[in-house]
Amino acid sequence: MTEGYAGFDDHRTWYRVVGDLEAGGPAPLVVLHGGPGAVHDYLLPLGDLAQDGRAVVFYDQLGSGNSTHLPERGAEFWTVELFVRELANLLDHLGIAERYHVLGQSWGGFLAQEHALTHPPGLLALVLSNTAASFPDFVSEANRLRAGLPPDVEATLRRHEAAGTTDDPEYEEACIVFYKRHLCRLPEWPEEVDRTFAKLAEDPTVYHTMNGPSEFHVIGSIRDWQSTDRLSQIDVPTLVISGRYDEATPALQEPLVARIPQTEQVILEESSHLPMWEEREAYLAAVGDWLRRHD
Repeated sequence: MTEGYAGFDDHRTWYRVVGDLEAGGPAPLVVLHGGPGAVHDYLLPLGDLAQDGRAVVFYDQLGSGNSTHLPERGAEFWTVELFVRELANLLDHLGIAERYHVLGQSWGGFLAQEHALTHPPGLLALVLSNTAASFPDFVSEANRLRAGLPPDVEATLRRHEAAGTTDDPEYEEACIVFYKRHLCRLPEWPEEVDRTFAKLAEDPTVYHTMNGPSEFHVIGSIRDWQSTDRLSQIDVPTLVISGRYDEATPALQEPLVARIPQTEQVILEESSHLPMWEEREAYLAAVGDWLRRHD
C-alpha cells in the first residue's frame, strides 16, 4: 500500500493505492467516493479486490479528508467540472490514464458518469454504485422514502428545515433514523462509516455548498444536475449496482440501465446505500466479476 499527493492547480489531492500499479496485472480500479465532500474511508472494503493482483486507487476529493481544504470558497468554485478535472489529473499523475476502470458510489456515480462522458480513451468499464442520473429525481425518491418515517421524526425534520436550524443536534438525530433505514441497515455501523461521517462534520463545506444540510433537503449548487439526456453517449460497459432499500431506489436505476447502451444490473436484496458493508461478499463478487470480464 502506498500513499501520496497529486498536485492539482495550486492544491493537492491525496491518494492511496492498494496493490502495485507497476506489476502489469489487471487494469487498476479507481474509486470515487460520495458526498460530495465525504471521504474514501467507507469504501475501503473495495481494497479486497487487490487480492487478485488488481491495484485499487482510493482518493479524497478536493475539499475533503486528507486533500486540500478550502472552506473560504463558495459555489462558484465547487463545481462538477472541478472534480472531473481533478480525476483526470490524478489519472495522469499515477500514469494509468491509458488503462483503468472507474467505480463511482452515490455522488461519485454522478462524477463517474461525467468522466465517462468526456470519452477518455483508457476507460475500460464503469461501475455505477448506488447512484442516479438525476439529482432532482434522487431528491424526489428520498422524500418519498422520508414520508414513511415515524410522524414525530418527520415533524422534527420539517420544523428545523422551516426554521433554518438544520445544524441543531435534534435534526441530525432525526436524519439518523432515515440513514439507518436507507443508508446502512447494519445494527452497528462499521468504524470506517462512522469515521466518514465524523470527517464530513469536521469540514462540511463541499457537502453544504453543493448538496445542502441532508440527503433530502437539497438546496445546494448541484440540485439541478442530471445526465439523463446524455446517457446514450456513455460508450463503455457499465455495471449498475444498488440495494433494494437504497436511498438511490431501484426506480432511480431504471434510466441508467435503459439508456446506457451496454449495461448489466445487480440489486442486492438485503442492502441499502452501503452494500459494500451490508452484503460485502456478494457486492465484491459482482464488482470483481464485472471488472475481470472487461479487463
